Amino acid sequence: MNWHEFVTPIWLSLQVAFVSSLVVVVLGVGTAWRMSRRSFAGKTLVETAFMLPLVLPPTVVGFVLLVILGRKSWLGQFIEWLFAAPVIFSWWAAVIASIVVSFPLVYQTMKVGFLAVDRDLEGAARSAGANEWQVFRYITLPLTAPSFVSAYILGFARGLGEFGATLMIAGNIPGKTQTIPTAIYVAVDSGNTTMAWAWSCSIIIISFVILLFTRQRNSR
Repeated sequence: MNWHEFVTPIWLSLQVAFVSSLVVVVLGVGTAWRMSRRSFAGKTLVETAFMLPLVLPPTVVGFVLLVILGRKSWLGQFIEWLFAAPVIFSWWAAVIASIVVSFPLVYQTMKVGFLAVDRDLEGAARSAGANEWQVFRYITLPLTAPSFVSAYILGFARGLGEFGATLMIAGNIPGKTQTIPTAIYVAVDSGNTTMAWAWSCSIIIISFVILLFTRQRNSR
């Protein structure tokens, strides 16, 4: 077994999961906070749209992203003009796919956390002269810290295991966009069961450690 061939998809998957989880936590926390504090016409429709990537087949999500960010779309052309390179079939395409598919988990986890915060505590802080940012930073966010950690871990784990959307928009380019799930798919398809088992065991171990850490935190 080639060690470099084995390690590269693992390292790439960890990089993609780490970056995408950071981005999606920022987006998920901000969106969940605003949505948990606001009521408006069509809110249910908006939240339903947020949750769609959770129930849609990953290939459908990947196809939609491919249409939106492809070289024939105005957004794809703008990105290619801005960075002098297309976003599809790149490392960033894998990150974008992971962000989209993990957003519903992060959003829902943080929304539950924000809804559990005692509004009287936030009101007391405002009465004492705190602005909205100070209320969020010193009252709301500390009280939702367990939800924040869980949201990040879920986002990381979902990004690590993403396959369908990544394959559609980022492809399977060894050393560039080949993550563990896509590498396993190619290994099985080509009959290389040794590498397929090696990568499968690696992602099982990583996922097990992540879940174990989450359960230990929740049991405290």
